Amino acid sequence: MPQKRYFITGTDTEVGKTFFTCALIRALKQQKISVFGYKPVAAGCEIIDGQWRNEDALAIIEAMSKPSQQSQSEDLAYSYGKINPFALIEPIAPHIAASNEGKSLSVAQLTGAVDLNANQENVVLVEGAGGWMVPLNGSETFADYVVAEQLEVILVVGMKLGCINHALMTQQAIKNAGLKLVGWVANYIDPKMQEQQANLETLKQRLKCPLVAEIPFIRADQANSAQPQELANNTADLAAKYVRIHDLI
Repeated sequence: MPQKRYFITGTDTEVGKTFFTCALIRALKQQKISVFGYKPVAAGCEIIDGQWRNEDALAIIEAMSKPSQQSQSEDLAYSYGKINPFALIEPIAPHIAASNEGKSLSVAQLTGAVDLNANQENVVLVEGAGGWMVPLNGSETFADYVVAEQLEVILVVGMKLGCINHALMTQQAIKNAGLKLVGWVANYIDPKMQEQQANLETLKQRLKCPLVAEIPFIRADQANSAQPQELANNTADLAAKYVRIHDLI
């Protein structure tokens, strides 16, 4: 199959980009479709084995390394630096976190860190940080990186009050950038959201792409794990069944 390359963005931070990325990885692997997940920039790290590590990047690594149900013989190992070359310590806007550490971020750095064109997997998933227009520096944003790589876009909508406005503004910004929005995800992050179905129907009417996943609120106690990244992937395994990969492959 021709290689597919997607950028996974969100309507905001904490809307479930990594959660969906891991669920999509699991859904693809269950169908024996090879996949590479990449999170070029992650802000918010802790020391693990003497190195700064981000839990979202670790969750992606584990999702790729974990054997699929169809192939229990997989034994993959991924270099952390290949998955997350820019790991910033503070859980704040990446350009500010980088500046606080005396570092800089740019489109050229991101494109140079990992050559996506050299990747051999059937599907390449690149996860952003925060929302669509998150700055990399004083003049460039994550959107500029997606344009440079010419990636198709999947939008994760955190289903909560205000999500319609955020989703439609993001769709327009993606269109203005000359990029293709190939699918969107309804991720129910607020179990108390009022008029969930009415909000969903409005988004289905106004977002001009397929709904590729409608993921219900999944409680942490539905997945058994002692480690945050393992918990993320146990819940991602539960969410994988809601991903409609036929709309993406």
